[in-house]
Amino acid sequence: MTADTHDEVVPFEAADGRTANLLHVVRTGAESVPAKAAVLLVHGAGVRANIFRAAVPITVVDALLDDGFDVWLENWRASIDLPPSQWTLDQAAVFDHPAAVAKVLEHTGRDSLKAVVHCQGSTSFMMAAASGLLPEVTTIVSNAVSLHPVIPPLAKLKIDWFHRPVRALTRYLDPHWGVEAPDAIAAAITGWVRLTHRECANTVCRLSSFTYGVGHPTLWSHSLLNDATHEWLKNEFGPVPLSFFFQMSRCVDAGYLVPAQRFPQFPDRFGTGAPRTDAAITLLAGEENRCYLPESQQRTFDYLTANGRGQYALHVVPRYGHLDMFMGKDASRDVFPLILDALRTN
Repeated sequence: MTADTHDEVVPFEAADGRTANLLHVVRTGAESVPAKAAVLLVHGAGVRANIFRAAVPITVVDALLDDGFDVWLENWRASIDLPPSQWTLDQAAVFDHPAAVAKVLEHTGRDSLKAVVHCQGSTSFMMAAASGLLPEVTTIVSNAVSLHPVIPPLAKLKIDWFHRPVRALTRYLDPHWGVEAPDAIAAAITGWVRLTHRECANTVCRLSSFTYGVGHPTLWSHSLLNDATHEWLKNEFGPVPLSFFFQMSRCVDAGYLVPAQRFPQFPDRFGTGAPRTDAAITLLAGEENRCYLPESQQRTFDYLTANGRGQYALHVVPRYGHLDMFMGKDASRDVFPLILDALRTN
């Protein structure tokens, strides 16, 4: 959060009764200045809303505020600022995101909003949109993955075979064990990562690579992060439940999102048939993403253009990976203009 902004914390209740919250980012002294449109930012798994505010001179939140947008950050059930649980993408799609959108509209008096969504915030948000649960969302900018997850071959072997025996030991993986390992199992996993990941001295960074894939690193390129951000991220990662990895394994095997639960709101299959949304959708992919390959977004773009009713675009960004699309020291120059153009145009 920059010095000239402050957060208004707006709690909301998900449809299953869980408590979550929204951060309304307000520029100090500009509370009454009309904004263009409300934009909801939705984080990924095992992080929190603050992941969009890395230690860089201009964050994506700053860029949106500078452009006149009304900025809201959603802490959904995967947020490390909320009590941990064995959540699924289905629960977020049906219970969290529609409630968050409704709360923003209630608070602002608007009848529509736009969204920037990342990773599992994107998959679950797109599940909701494709199911017709977010008719008030007119524009979606999705980063990394949406309806068709594709991961590197070694990562697929890991997600298929590693997590089941680990479940006998722990129900969560947590990169923050690099700061404090709470028990012997956490200490053993952390020790193994220290032996096998030698890409940097930041154990949280190394554990995040181990947790989310097989890269060295997985979620960013070290050359794209400044030193302050590399240090800052130590406190921005927390527990992610094995329930998520089991669901994602099924999705990767199928080639499209597969519900872990059967909700009547869902279509028979995701990523096939017509999506139940007219939203304009812009898909972003880092060309060097080793968490979800750029092919993930290409497949969703092909599906949308063949079956959808909205306007669609795909941008593959050279040199960038997964989270450095938001956290990179030059992301304000290389990535944010693509996001702003999509939000302004649609």
